[in-house]
Amino acid sequence: ISLCIRTTCCQIFNTCKSLSSLSDGSSSELYKKSAIFEGKINSIEGVRKEVDDVCCILEGGPWGSAIENALSSLNEKPQPGLIIGVLRKLKDVNLAINYFRWTEKKTDQVHCPEAYNSLLILMARNKKFDCLEQVLEEMSMVGFGPSSNACIELVVSCVKSQKLREAFDIIQMMRKFKFRPAFSAYTTLIGALSAVFESDLMLTLFHQMQELGYEVSVHLFTTLIRVFAKEGRVDAALNLLDEMRSNCFEADVVLYNVCIDCFGKVGKVDMAWKFFHEMKAQGLVPDDVTFTSMIGVLCKSNRLQEAIELFELMEQDRKVPCAYAYNTMIMGYGLVGKFDEASGLLERQKAKGSIPSVISYNCILTCLGKKGKVQEALRIFEDMKKDAVPNLPTYNILIDMLCKDGNLEDALKIQGAMKEAGLYPNVITVNIMIDRLCKAQKLDEAVSIFEGMDHKVCCPNEVTFCSLIDGLGKHGRVNDAYRLYEKMLDSDKIPNAVVYTSLIRNFFKCGRKEDGHKIYKEMLRRGCAPDLMLLNTYMDCVFKAGEIEKGRALFEEIKAQGFIPDVQSYSILIHCLVKAGFAHETYQLFHAMKEQGCILDTRAYNTVIDGFCKSGKVNKAYQLLEEMKSKGHQPTVVTYGSVIDGLSKIDRLDEAYMLLEEAKSQGIELNLVIYSSLIDGFGKVGRIDEAYLILEELMQKGLTPNTYTWNCLLDALVKAEEVDEALVCFKSMKDMNCPPNHITYSILINGLCKIRKFNKAFVLWQEMEKQWLKPNTITYTTMISGLAKAGNVAEAHGLFERFKANGGIPDSACYNAIIEGLSNANRAMDAYKLFEETRQKGFNVHTKTCVVLLDALHKAECLEQAAIVGAVLKETAKSQHASKYW
Repeated sequence: ISLCIRTTCCQIFNTCKSLSSLSDGSSSELYKKSAIFEGKINSIEGVRKEVDDVCCILEGGPWGSAIENALSSLNEKPQPGLIIGVLRKLKDVNLAINYFRWTEKKTDQVHCPEAYNSLLILMARNKKFDCLEQVLEEMSMVGFGPSSNACIELVVSCVKSQKLREAFDIIQMMRKFKFRPAFSAYTTLIGALSAVFESDLMLTLFHQMQELGYEVSVHLFTTLIRVFAKEGRVDAALNLLDEMRSNCFEADVVLYNVCIDCFGKVGKVDMAWKFFHEMKAQGLVPDDVTFTSMIGVLCKSNRLQEAIELFELMEQDRKVPCAYAYNTMIMGYGLVGKFDEASGLLERQKAKGSIPSVISYNCILTCLGKKGKVQEALRIFEDMKKDAVPNLPTYNILIDMLCKDGNLEDALKIQGAMKEAGLYPNVITVNIMIDRLCKAQKLDEAVSIFEGMDHKVCCPNEVTFCSLIDGLGKHGRVNDAYRLYEKMLDSDKIPNAVVYTSLIRNFFKCGRKEDGHKIYKEMLRRGCAPDLMLLNTYMDCVFKAGEIEKGRALFEEIKAQGFIPDVQSYSILIHCLVKAGFAHETYQLFHAMKEQGCILDTRAYNTVIDGFCKSGKVNKAYQLLEEMKSKGHQPTVVTYGSVIDGLSKIDRLDEAYMLLEEAKSQGIELNLVIYSSLIDGFGKVGRIDEAYLILEELMQKGLTPNTYTWNCLLDALVKAEEVDEALVCFKSMKDMNCPPNHITYSILINGLCKIRKFNKAFVLWQEMEKQWLKPNTITYTTMISGLAKAGNVAEAHGLFERFKANGGIPDSACYNAIIEGLSNANRAMDAYKLFEETRQKGFNVHTKTCVVLLDALHKAECLEQAAIVGAVLKETAKSQHASKYW
């Protein structure tokens, strides 16, 4: 400005001099005017020099007495022009404030408004507002406020640095001192807040504008309505619409388009339709955006037929097709997997002279991906190059499809083609490949891609690490997963709850529960707050590891962390407690779940029904089954299995069989567990024929009886004393390659001993030992007793000693059987030693055993031992007599 004025003045001065020779005495006036201009120039030059000198002093060192003295020697009483010039030139806000205060003290006067506004603008540019409130308060006290320019600068500065809350607080600070913030400051901040969906702050500013008398526009109403509708706050958005109409504003096409799009996207499809029809009723003509938005809303809400009708209405008498509408309609077909219709629409678009965009082709490729038609997708990809240039999402869709198909080689070729086209794989591309390869169990390839990433071009993000950590852990490579977790920490990426959930679950799954506990503690130490899913997973793992009390404590910790246990939390707790033998707690937990308002899903119903059945509350389980059906949840094979098993165990077999028939009528594929429950139930009550029929039915269905199924049938036959039939079944079992277990042999040995076929029982015993099967106490007792009764006392006694040597603990029946056997074999003293051992262990010696032993001792002339046995026999008789009397 100074240069322009100086140049102009010089031109005037030179003109005056040239004219002086041609003019009369009036030329002296020209000389006077030119002298005034020259004086102004010199004055401006002087002020500029003084401003430079002051700034040089201020920037020469830290503020102090030396700086103040230098400023005083330069100008004892600075003028407003100098102060404003210095404030405008300075870049350091702290220096400016110090100078501002010093000049205030020196002049002993209040600064002019321009000086205050210059200081505010400097604060805005430095984004330092520590002294802002104090400066505004001073301005309020002297009776003037910030200029519109200063106000806008303050707000825009915060908006540019994304400090929107600070911008909002600055406006509120101005309102506190009764200032009137600039209109543009309000609209700028409302626009910025709309991008981050801060609807409440926007509404506060909007109402303040109305209070200040600013005229709000339809555009401003539209901005607010868009944000409230997108947040799903439908009532607030409708209230704003009503307010707009009450202020005599007419809704325009843009506002209707916003309402259709936003209300539709939050699921209010009928309301979007209402706006579409209302718009036409108001005499407004729907444009391409209106139709496209409405079609998109209908497609996403699975109302495809209505979308098609609207699209055809739009296309009527239309010469130039709307590419956006075609894209949206193709996407709609793609969402429901209608590839043929989507492809047909693409061809129709081409026939109308409109070149399909890359978006249309991407929609078709996505549709083919859902159907798994990889080769068809690759053909379409080649065709699309004639009409549109493939973009990064196009390549990502193809890579995703090929990796899902397990075709890594072709996926890498597509990646190479992407690079040749000048596009480089982004982190989304890498994440897709790693995730899909992990799911296809191609972990080495996934690791190879991760390690081959060029960190200068594409750095792994949290999703990359999470996918690979989970993939490695799920397939047992927990050490590799943990090393990757450490690498994640080294690369300054912060693991989230999903990463910790994966590590905890996979360590427990591999049987390394201590490492699982350490991961949880490390997560807490690093300040990562667990979410409900993590706590549910951890609780499930702890219960499955057999730590029942720790599992209970974790359920309480869910509440302590501020979460409300959901239906999954209760399902895990009930299921694990039932498996641990605490089925009786099911009712109490079910009641707590209901009180909390949990809505049961199929899994929860199955868990609770199983708990009721195992705790003997079968009627309650039956009621819950009926409730489940009435609530619209289809019972599964697990549901029917639990109730059928519960009914079978309490001999309500006809009801159990009716449920079986009901399950079959519902088209449920019945499993071996259900059939085995019925075989066991029918067998226990002696209904062998029905048990055989159930066995026959399951085999006709293509199911193969397992060891448990055969054991149920064998046990039923032995109890019915059909031992020969049981042996036939045993042979069939082996013919079907179903391996017998120790229970199978125990059942048969017991049955053979009952019918006194001890030798045959011992043959099975020897066969059992050859199979390296370990007999249980009942089997040992049965065999020892059988051998003793058969007169094979040596074998019986040897078996007894072997049982004890192997860590077995013989019970009372076992001791009594061997004592009787030894007594009958005239081994009275061996029998007596076992008699004493039996008494020392606190076991009861039967009266019959005492009598047999006493007789053997008398025969062996062991009178002292006979006297002791006789005394025990008398005491036993007395106690039995007393118990009968009472």
